[in-house]
Amino acid sequence: MEKNRFLGSCYQAIGLFISFVFLASCSMPKIFVLHDPLTPEEHITLGLSYERNGEYDAALNEYKTALKKLPIASLYIGNICFQHNDYTEAEKAYKVAVSKTDDPRAHNNLAWLYYISGRNLVEAEMHARRAVELSPDNQDFMDTLIKIVEKRKD
Repeated sequence: MEKNRFLGSCYQAIGLFISFVFLASCSMPKIFVLHDPLTPEEHITLGLSYERNGEYDAALNEYKTALKKLPIASLYIGNICFQHNDYTEAEKAYKVAVSKTDDPRAHNNLAWLYYISGRNLVEAEMHARRAVELSPDNQDFMDTLIKIVEKRKD
């Protein structure tokens, strides 16, 4: 067998298409993923599962993969950053989700971040009001708005 010979072509294994490339300088094949069989929504679902199990790095990787095609993944990235007290990155992620999706959860979470950090309370109220407007039956969103309005009065 020639040392520099390209062996194999694409094989389907466990839903992934892979190819093995044997190089003269290494004895182990390198595996390249040619096609991701998961949809962006499935990456988010997988990320949520990782997150529930406390595997935040794995969850973040899944959300970042989903973000390539699904802007709402920014909401989930923001949630992980928020949980780790990285408010700067959480704010950036929530702002992306707000601007690209106008999702009420993104508005609410950005408002809550501002409430917790005690800054931008005018903007916090604006986002909380938008969340309630988009989802008037969500009591959590209404609670966020009430707390922000109370804090602004202080």
